[in-house]
Amino acid sequence: MVQNELLESWKHEQAQPFTGWDFSYLNGRMIEDQAPWSYSARAAELMKQSSAMIDLGTGGGERLLTLREYWPDKVIVTEDYPPNFKLVTERLSPLGVTVLNISLADDAPMPFLNGEFDLALNRHSGFNSGEVARILVAGGTFLTQQIHGLWAEDLLAAFDAQPQWPDATPEKYLPRLQSARLHLVDLQEWSGRLTFTDVGAIVYYLKAVPWLVPGFSVESHLEYLLRLQERLDAGEELSFRARKYLIEVRKF
Repeated sequence: MVQNELLESWKHEQAQPFTGWDFSYLNGRMIEDQAPWSYSARAAELMKQSSAMIDLGTGGGERLLTLREYWPDKVIVTEDYPPNFKLVTERLSPLGVTVLNISLADDAPMPFLNGEFDLALNRHSGFNSGEVARILVAGGTFLTQQIHGLWAEDLLAAFDAQPQWPDATPEKYLPRLQSARLHLVDLQEWSGRLTFTDVGAIVYYLKAVPWLVPGFSVESHLEYLLRLQERLDAGEELSFRARKYLIEVRKF
């Protein structure tokens, strides 16, 4: 494919819509090795034992919807990204879920009562360890799956970019959780491959996750995209290092 054709095809990928946290557009083109655990399966088990739960940073609610049969009586979710907040409100409010626009960060307070929940879920979002502990009842559980701070650092390096939060690791968060009197139940770390079958899939991915390569666009990063295309044309796989971790803790 000549350069002009590549450029147009990549611009087309760049213009494709992305909503919620749904990468189904890249099915078969972005292939991630599977971690040895199932966050969804563990979340479902914990929901069965719960009466009141909160999903922190639910995205578009896609993951929570797949677990609807396990929901307890009280379900609250948070999301602060405006397009996702609108989407999740439309999806979950009619089902009796309370949807709140709350920003999550390492030091951000949350407007919930002490011991309001017996289960807090968090998948790929920020959290304040002390606040998580505060809103859980004694015996309550916090389950989080996180993207490692060095996720796909070799992909970022291909664009002369660096991870913005390299310290987002279990070594940072586990001591904070334990200091908040949350007892470790499970900790697992995983490293595998994230593979793209074509450069256009990388374009879509980087536009959907804009903090990976800040300011990314086809026009501003064309040189880097062409280098990746050269690697692909030479028979090299476009595979990069994927890293995640899972933490489950219980309140004393």
